[in-house]
Amino acid sequence: MSIRTSTSRKVFLAVNAALLTLVSLICIAPFINLLAVSFSDKTAVAAGEVTFLPVGFTTVSYEFITNSSKFLDSLIVSLKRTVIGVPLNLLLIVLTAYPLSKSRKDFRARPYFSWFFVITILFNAGLIPTYMVVKSTGLINSIWSLLLPGALPVFSMLVVMNYMRSLPKELLEASYIDGANHLQTLLRIVLPVSAPTIATVTLFAFVDHWNSWFDGMIYMNRIENYPLQTYLQTVVVNPEEFIRNNTDLSGNLSKYLSLVSARTTGAAQMFLAMIPILCLYPFLQKYFTTGLVMGSVKE
Repeated sequence: MSIRTSTSRKVFLAVNAALLTLVSLICIAPFINLLAVSFSDKTAVAAGEVTFLPVGFTTVSYEFITNSSKFLDSLIVSLKRTVIGVPLNLLLIVLTAYPLSKSRKDFRARPYFSWFFVITILFNAGLIPTYMVVKSTGLINSIWSLLLPGALPVFSMLVVMNYMRSLPKELLEASYIDGANHLQTLLRIVLPVSAPTIATVTLFAFVDHWNSWFDGMIYMNRIENYPLQTYLQTVVVNPEEFIRNNTDLSGNLSKYLSLVSARTTGAAQMFLAMIPILCLYPFLQKYFTTGLVMGSVKE
């Protein structure tokens, strides 16, 4: 049996599709422009001739950033940071969120611990006290200085906690009746049904570790210890000084100074930094909206 669609409904669908397409193009256009700038000659970029297609196509901006052994070193640091940091974040998030998701009857100290974590969101010790703590613990120039200060993302923990609080009590009680302890209940019951929220905070943690550059600038004194974003930031802010201090590129100083600019290298930096996020996001996107909404609403 076929269902007839009214004329007004057809008009609505057509207008809706046109508006959504327009909004999508508006969102995508800046990225296309940046991609064109990264592959364009610096003279054309400075003259404002580049829109959505490269002018004077060249890959010298990418060569400038990647033609250094220090780029590979910084990439390894970022990969190490992400591989260690994301599981560490998830471990602490889950181990904190599960007991805080219990009622006050089951966990009497729950309100005190909850307020303790909320206060860390509202108030921050500041940059200098944090640096002094990191320095006094001997973490300067160590990968752990990038991991331990933010090992527990409180916002992500609250999202996971609220989702766990929304789970039916009968589900957990059934596992206890069957003889499961809290650890078994967490691993076999709670975590499998919390997959959308866990995937969401995993994406948050990955993006946070991969995109962070300021802590690398503060806690690392040697360029070979910089994470990728900190390394790229030094390239974009002062490319001339970067080339002079880089023995791998010093022989091509005049070549690179004549062919690259802050805008072209900045655009190349953005796309190099976006590649891992673009590779990961499609696999977690289906969980993103569901996990965030379910974790932000409690019964």
